[in-house]
This record gives sequence, C-alpha cells and structure tokens, in this order.
Amino acid sequence: MIHYRLLLLFFSILLLTACVNEAKPVRVIPEYSKWKEMSVTASAYNSLHHQTSGNPALAAWGDTLKPGMKTIAVSRDLIGMGLDHNTRIKIEGLDGYYLVKDKMNRRWKNKIDIYMGVNVEKAREWGKKQLKYT
Repeated sequence: MIHYRLLLLFFSILLLTACVNEAKPVRVIPEYSKWKEMSVTASAYNSLHHQTSGNPALAAWGDTLKPGMKTIAVSRDLIGMGLDHNTRIKIEGLDGYYLVKDKMNRRWKNKIDIYMGVNVEKAREWGKKQLKYT
C-alpha cells in the first residue's frame, strides 16, 4: 500500500513540474529588419466574453492579457516575417513599445490588432488605420 502512495506522490510531483510555465524572454526583431519599416492595417481589440469563444484574457500563446498592457495580436503571415511571440515593436503614432502576445485568425493578412483592455469605446474610436511599425 505504501508503494502505491509513493508512486502516486512521485507522479504528482512529476506532473506539477512538467506543467510549470516558464516565461519566454522578450524577442527583439532581428538586426536585418530593424531599419525596415513595415506598413500594416491596424485595428483594436478588447478582452471581453462576447468577443471570443473562450477565455477573453487568454492570448493564443498562453499569455494572460490585463488592461493597460501594451500588447498586440498579429496576423499569422507576419509571424513568419519576424513578429513572433514576445517580439517588441514600435508602432507609428503610439508611445512606447508593444509586445506581440496574440495571434489573429488565419483569414487576416498584413494586420495587427492593438489591445485596449476592456475599453470598447476606445477601440471603436481607434477604428482601422494604415500605419507603420519598426
């Protein structure tokens, strides 16, 4: 009976250590593309239940979104161009840097969504724009 308890304890510890989510480091766009500006369509999105089929605060790479974070979602074609998870970019007309934390549906191309927490009005005011990022 003790052997079963030890086995159960061992596998429980093994399972818990396997589930630890290590934070990925911030990724900066590679040197060869830092000088190059890219033009994209930019819209805004929120983390609200009625805007998603799952947990609205959970991004595609498993990050938890919180209002006030400077994050974006990217169309999947931009991932292959260097905008991978945790890539830090500067967006024309906005202060500071933004981190790539979310992916958009496969139907979107050459597009980013700027995260605006739960402020739907702010996202609507932003609308859709053509802008550049570096």
